[in-house]
Amino acid sequence: MIRVLLVDDQPLIRSGFRALLDLEDDIEVVAEAGDGSEALALAREHLPDIALIDIQMPVVDGIEATRRIAADPALAGVHVVILTNYGLDEHVFNALRAGAAGFLVKDIMPEDFLHAVRVAARGDALLAPSITRRLINRYVAQPLDGGTGTGLGELTNREREAVALVARGLSNDQIADRMVISPLTAKTHVNRAMAKLHARDRAQLVVLAYESGLVVPRDSPDVL
Repeated sequence: MIRVLLVDDQPLIRSGFRALLDLEDDIEVVAEAGDGSEALALAREHLPDIALIDIQMPVVDGIEATRRIAADPALAGVHVVILTNYGLDEHVFNALRAGAAGFLVKDIMPEDFLHAVRVAARGDALLAPSITRRLINRYVAQPLDGGTGTGLGELTNREREAVALVARGLSNDQIADRMVISPLTAKTHVNRAMAKLHARDRAQLVVLAYESGLVVPRDSPDVL
């Protein structure tokens, strides 16, 4: 059973998502919150698998709520998915930096929304290749306001290669094909890199890869 926490300051939005999720046998909405502060308290109480969090909320906004959840060791199993009305903007990238596993636009089709919840519950990042490309071009290529201290020097050459492929939007199976290794070995390389870089998930690996200069936007294939 996938346990979901819904966080949005608009009750109508929450009720719409809840009605959709309640129809699924493998998904349970365990709590709802109207602001980030309440969301943090409910996350600690219910330990959901997924926290669907709106960006713009009163009291504590979605980015700060995401940062606090990501920083709490007791909530390490909570995958934050950002909900937004505006598509890709600087708030979304800030949320990814804060520890979000991905983001969804609120006008997403119902079947895509349900698929996304299940993907996030598996621990996979909600960053489609096309979204990764747009994110890279629009934000990651901009000058940063400070060093990132990513610790890429701790990675083996194969782990660095795997991280670069993750940053291009490839799945573990695609990474395995590209590196001529088994999918299990590809997953191992990615997981070890995440552990060494202290990345919560693949979304943060994407951010780290571009912020560190391991991959630059012009390296990305045109199909992304």
